[in-house]
Amino acid sequence: METNKTPLLDRIGTSVFTKLITILILVLLLLIPLFWVKDLIEERKNRQSEVSNEIAFKWAGQQVISGPIIAIPYQLVKEIVTTDKNIVSTKNTYVTQYVYLLPKALNINSTISTESLKRGIYKSVVYNAQLDLKGSFDAIDFNKIDLNGVDLEWKNAKILIGLSDLKGLGASPTLVFNQQQIEFEPNMSALNPFENNMIAAIDLSGTKTTLGDFQIKFNVRGSQSINFLPLAKQTTIKTKGNWGNPSFNGAILADDRKITANSFEATWNIPSFNRKFSQQWAGEAEKLYEIKNNYEINNAIHEGYSQMTEPAAATDSNIATEKDMIQINFLEEVNNYQKTTRVAKYGILIIILTFAALFFTEIIKKQRIHLIQYLLIGFAMVLFYSLLLSISEHLGFNIAYLLAAIATIILIASFIKSITKDSKSAFIFSGILAVFYSFIFILMQLRDYSLIVGTVGVFIILAILMRVSTKINWYQYDKR
Repeated sequence: METNKTPLLDRIGTSVFTKLITILILVLLLLIPLFWVKDLIEERKNRQSEVSNEIAFKWAGQQVISGPIIAIPYQLVKEIVTTDKNIVSTKNTYVTQYVYLLPKALNINSTISTESLKRGIYKSVVYNAQLDLKGSFDAIDFNKIDLNGVDLEWKNAKILIGLSDLKGLGASPTLVFNQQQIEFEPNMSALNPFENNMIAAIDLSGTKTTLGDFQIKFNVRGSQSINFLPLAKQTTIKTKGNWGNPSFNGAILADDRKITANSFEATWNIPSFNRKFSQQWAGEAEKLYEIKNNYEINNAIHEGYSQMTEPAAATDSNIATEKDMIQINFLEEVNNYQKTTRVAKYGILIIILTFAALFFTEIIKKQRIHLIQYLLIGFAMVLFYSLLLSISEHLGFNIAYLLAAIATIILIASFIKSITKDSKSAFIFSGILAVFYSFIFILMQLRDYSLIVGTVGVFIILAILMRVSTKINWYQYDKR
């Protein structure tokens, strides 16, 4: 007597519990191509960052505008003691030190014009800034500086301004000091209070005082961000530009700002209580600020906010860092790679919900769907993210999401129709997929409320699946 042996895959398909376990295994297997997609997104994002850095290197990097300050040299006698064969000798030497004086008032007006430079399919934001610095210096208060009768070299006084990337300087800055026009020159001396310094000689021997008004004008190119180091007793910064997506970071929030779709304006009023320096001091030539991470922006908008590398602590608590500056970042309006990464995080959820809907369709319609067909549908859903990534690089994220979703829905719906031979089932399933993809897109737009809306949405979907499951005779399905 012969017995009919049922094939293994058929026996798996006739058991609800066994098939659910098998579908779960398929879901876990689909995590592998999902990880590949995430690696691909990260690779393309890193490539964009490399191209952006190359453009910035050739154009000009992120700029730090600092100063002006006045430095007046004086000679200090130091005694050097040496020992040679138990013979102690002393020798006097002269060391050049400086009296530093910060502005009493400083008004910075900047007009920034931004544009996007492209290289292939990638682009980077660059800018041209017109800067106008006006202010005044107060006289030295010798009661606060103990120089022990040392004579200052008034005729060799210097006024300095700092610019982090001199490659972005279009022409030499113009300085008007006490109604006299003076030219700035590159600094070749050991006096380097800023990252890169421009220096102008001013003769103060006539009055032996540093009381005076100044005005400095220059144009500068840069990329990604512009930064101001406020040094005056009272600093006022007014800036405006033609960029609709700026990010304001740094020491202090803007007192007043106005952002439209194509422009921005912002104003800061900063007293000296927020700086790390005295109004005047004497000593050796030292750096006034230190940047450990070179202001490297991650070129990302994480969860709708700019993500910055945390500044490293300065080696000296009296040295300023980027945390002490006013910073304006020029972020991309749409960062396709970051948005695609966020969508891919929901990939496993969409696959689980789709397989659940497919499994209920199989039971309700009493039409078996092979595990291979489950796997093919899963691969189609993973391919959605590759489509989204590739299309978004050319057409933008929103259009790419719409096209990738429509293509995936049509592909899966037509496949369901071929399996079930039922147009109504294919139409209903396409509607379910459309709801899932629309739900994820809405979560992308909500930002701050995405967690609560996502949790409530999944709860409602689970409630619907539980309700549908009560209408099914599961034991009859097993028996059949």
